[in-house]
Amino acid sequence: MRVLAAMSGGVDSAVAAALAVEAGHEVVGVHMALSRNRDQFRTGSRGCCSIEDAGDARRAADVLGIPYYVWDLSETFEETVVADFLAEYSAGRTPNPCVRCNEHIKFEALLDKATALGFDAVATGHYARIVHGADGSPELHRSPNEDKDQSYVLAVMGRDRLERSIFPLGGFASKAQVRAEAERRGLSVSAKPDSYDICFVADGDTGGFLRDRLGEQPGEVRDTDGNVVGEHRGAYAFTVGQRKGLGLGRPAADGRARYVVDVDTSSNTVVVGPAELLSVDRVAGEKAVWLAEPADGWADVTVQVRAHGRQVPAQVRAVPALDDGAGGLEVRLGEALRGVAAGQSLVVYSGTRVLGQATVSRAWRDRAGRAATAADGTTADGATAQAPVAVPAPVAAATEARA
Repeated sequence: MRVLAAMSGGVDSAVAAALAVEAGHEVVGVHMALSRNRDQFRTGSRGCCSIEDAGDARRAADVLGIPYYVWDLSETFEETVVADFLAEYSAGRTPNPCVRCNEHIKFEALLDKATALGFDAVATGHYARIVHGADGSPELHRSPNEDKDQSYVLAVMGRDRLERSIFPLGGFASKAQVRAEAERRGLSVSAKPDSYDICFVADGDTGGFLRDRLGEQPGEVRDTDGNVVGEHRGAYAFTVGQRKGLGLGRPAADGRARYVVDVDTSSNTVVVGPAELLSVDRVAGEKAVWLAEPADGWADVTVQVRAHGRQVPAQVRAVPALDDGAGGLEVRLGEALRGVAAGQSLVVYSGTRVLGQATVSRAWRDRAGRAATAADGTTADGATAQAPVAVPAPVAAATEARA
């Protein structure tokens, strides 16, 4: 096969390209330039996509003896990943830019261009496995390397794009094995530190980046009784579940820690409260992407709401498409989770297999212990249920209060 190897300049993508060459594929390396101002991207262990990374990718390609190119995808990156990041935070939601990058850049812009140029597949250094089922169709599965598993951020790619993707690192059980492979092959990136955080936030200060792009918007921090307990420079910079950086002038009356329990950007208000208000057992998701045909009705699964969060038992069912053409899903959690925020990705698993993904639209606590409520307002046993609330009543009242 003709394979385009996405080479970020790190050890994972370099070894993935090497394994593709070793497998007998005709491989071409490409580095994606995601900013025309490359200085805005961090170097070293705190980011990716820098000039340093482009040089490391070129040197790896030279060692492997494969052609190497740099593709400028900066405009697409700004219009999709960065724009979505700003829009979601502006709406009081918590986006995952790595998910959007996989959706719009690696497995859309890059993959589509590769297909147009006659490549059969794109190879990346992601830690995930592609397993072919009994009918020959590809399935996305977790990596045996639990610490590095990236199936969560890949679930958004969809079935058609999975068919044109290769993950050569899928069978590696540890990062140490990957580094050993790189060293054995003479790749200079064998000891290069892993990248992390958001690549386009130059100094790691997400709040500062948002203020630079969105402007300061001073407002109030209130408790769940509506009392003003602090001030902020923009509600968009806060996320549900956040504890640090709240800037509260005094502790709570009961001495307990306070967390962000609601972000209301329409009133520019941040509401804080005790940890128990973060606990939810019901989640609704929108813009669902299914890698397996969803079951009719409720299905027993596990779900994950953070990139390296734990899986919890749950029941899920698909929700029909609405006017925008995108269906959703409903989830009944088998055990409560804390701090599930709108905008996060929710990924559905059966064992190690990824079944689907959706963006959280709301999460709430079924405090009365009722049976799960369906989209038509009935419970699983057909009884009429009360409409659930997206946030606890005291929180909603606090966002409406005025000093």
